[in-house]
Amino acid sequence: MVSVATAIQEGAMAYLARQLRTMMPFIALVTIGLYLLYRPIYADRPTLAVGVAVAFLLGCFASYGAGYVGMTSAVHGNVRVANAARRSYREALQIAFQAGTVSGMFTVGLGLLGATIMFMYFRENAMRVLVGFGFGGSLVAAFMRVGGGIYTKAADVGADLVGKVEVGIPEDDPRNAAVIADNVGDNVGDCAGMAADVFESYEVTLVAAIILGAATLLDPEFVARYGGPAAAGAFALKLIIYPLLVRAIGVFASLFGTWVVRGRDEEIGDPMRPINVGFWTAAVLSAAGFGLVNAFYLKDPTTGAPDFRFFFATLTGILLALVIGWLTEIYTHPDRGPVREIAYSAKTGPATLLLTGLGAGLESTVWAILAIAVTLAASFTIFSGSVALGAYGIALAGLGLLTTTGYILAEDTFGPIVDNANGIFEMSGVERGESLAGRIVARLDQVGNTTKALTKGFAIATAVVAAIALFRSFIGEARLFVRVEELVGSSAQQAGEMLSRVGIQVNLPLVFIGMLIGGAVPFLVSAFLIRAVGRSAFLVVEEVRRQFREIPGLLAGTARPDYSRCVDIVTKAAQRELMGPGIIAISVPILVGFGLGAAPLGAYLAGAILTAQLLAVFMANTGGAWDNAKKKIEDGYLGGKGSDAHKAGVIGDTVGDPLKDTAGPALNPIIKVMNLVAILIAPVVIAPISSGVRLSVVVITLALVTVAVVLSRRTTIHEEELTPPTDPAKPPRPPALVR
Repeated sequence: MVSVATAIQEGAMAYLARQLRTMMPFIALVTIGLYLLYRPIYADRPTLAVGVAVAFLLGCFASYGAGYVGMTSAVHGNVRVANAARRSYREALQIAFQAGTVSGMFTVGLGLLGATIMFMYFRENAMRVLVGFGFGGSLVAAFMRVGGGIYTKAADVGADLVGKVEVGIPEDDPRNAAVIADNVGDNVGDCAGMAADVFESYEVTLVAAIILGAATLLDPEFVARYGGPAAAGAFALKLIIYPLLVRAIGVFASLFGTWVVRGRDEEIGDPMRPINVGFWTAAVLSAAGFGLVNAFYLKDPTTGAPDFRFFFATLTGILLALVIGWLTEIYTHPDRGPVREIAYSAKTGPATLLLTGLGAGLESTVWAILAIAVTLAASFTIFSGSVALGAYGIALAGLGLLTTTGYILAEDTFGPIVDNANGIFEMSGVERGESLAGRIVARLDQVGNTTKALTKGFAIATAVVAAIALFRSFIGEARLFVRVEELVGSSAQQAGEMLSRVGIQVNLPLVFIGMLIGGAVPFLVSAFLIRAVGRSAFLVVEEVRRQFREIPGLLAGTARPDYSRCVDIVTKAAQRELMGPGIIAISVPILVGFGLGAAPLGAYLAGAILTAQLLAVFMANTGGAWDNAKKKIEDGYLGGKGSDAHKAGVIGDTVGDPLKDTAGPALNPIIKVMNLVAILIAPVVIAPISSGVRLSVVVITLALVTVAVVLSRRTTIHEEELTPPTDPAKPPRPPALVR
């Protein structure tokens, strides 16, 4: 087991090192670009231009650090869980969750520390600099999500198609050349990628809340409501500090929640039971904690009484987290109705299994987006009468949703840890045949799919809530509003022109075009990623087939496959496909902003947020349900492993893999990158720039988008025309990779 785990560790570390080398030139270019962009904007305060660039760089390394620690804890915990399963279910469960806790607590600690340092150093200008910090975290998270997702699913799909379907060997059989790459991929995708993803969600929601807390002073109603400029200014400072206090409470609540996760002394139980108890504990403690902060800290300066509206707005986020967890479990847990129905549909083949899964995934999307809509409406309505506080209330809902980030990330890392433990147990052959320990790790792996799906649901919801919260900041930066004093003394024509620029009016053609482009971008990014997995998996399948064909004794188990060859194939493929989605996320908002204007850019963000949320939930839940349907069949349902139903389940799992672990999760950081890019460029978009400069920017960004599309399609699997062979004994040429 140690030998197998060591191979996984070496592959994972080598991949992360290579990914860092790939990202560094791009990060350096963006850092210099941010400094040059903000130097004229902050000409009177040059340290702020440097601060934004440095904050971006620190955000990049903090996000990468969160991913690195998440993966490290996973690749050292997996073999311990496999060994603990030989002793008891209780011990294996607890070790797996403790290893996940290391990743979760490091991520929230690093995020809170980074934001606090920025705030203490830049003080009243921290809001301007924190946008750069959040942008750095989002950009690296997008790269790690994309690269890790392509890596893990190319290896997984390739291993399953040859091993399970063609040869008929178990999932993690050591004779399969792709199994080490598959196990490495679980870590670089679901640990490193998700840790970086959740870290930037954590940062972006915090940045949004702090910015909107400061923006309340721009609202005359707020100033009048809280006793004039001096008293309102002091209260606004408390609103800026309140998000940091909520996050600090969440750290301790998450820590207590992880201590509660304890398995029972039984042969094999349901791991979701103690995990759910731990999450409820963390949620209740968080709510009690920020309720006390509200009672003693956020007192109305005019009356001296606590203003509990801030508590209730934050509480809506906690409730949304509980609802998302409940919905995700309904649609992905192996013992719930949808997964049972999908597994039963495998009785009549892969077509009915795929159709049933698609129907369940589409339905789950509706309830998820309605839950988010209700939460946003509730948090905004709590502050009815104040637009500024209403926007701040939406940001507080995002804070509440991610209050228990430490616990949520522990749940996510638990998934790949137990997945690896199952693989290590099977590859090592430590216990032959069916055994209690083998069934323990298989059961933990089964529930690990549900915990990973839960975390994806949280990340998607936070991306949407954070994006809505950042909308207010974008409106302010893009000047899509008119002050009353600007209308006084202006002519009717001037007033009409000013009011026509207010808000984001989709009845205007250019604004509607912006919304259409935004709605299309998530589909384009998803196409890039799914196509990338298909191309890379094709190469893996060909390599595994070649090794079975050319290495004597491999199928009989007397020879060892060349694992490093498959690891190298998927590593190169992941790095090759990394840049396209990143270029799209940065270039298209700039293209729309400079080409169409500020209001169409806002509509672009609205369209992107909507379709990205729908797509991401659909792909995450559909893929998770197909995966657990396959695992349910492997447990003995409908004939178990090797049956026709099992082969149908493998096909469903294979189709769902790039959806749930590559394209779906990548949309979370992508939409936050686009939002932060829009905020960063908004002051320049509305500046009086010559038409020549605008046209140059449009041409450059359009060229970059074209490059991204070409990169995505530069290699394709192509069926060559089959001509009748001149020699009857010579078979027709097989499908080939052509450039």
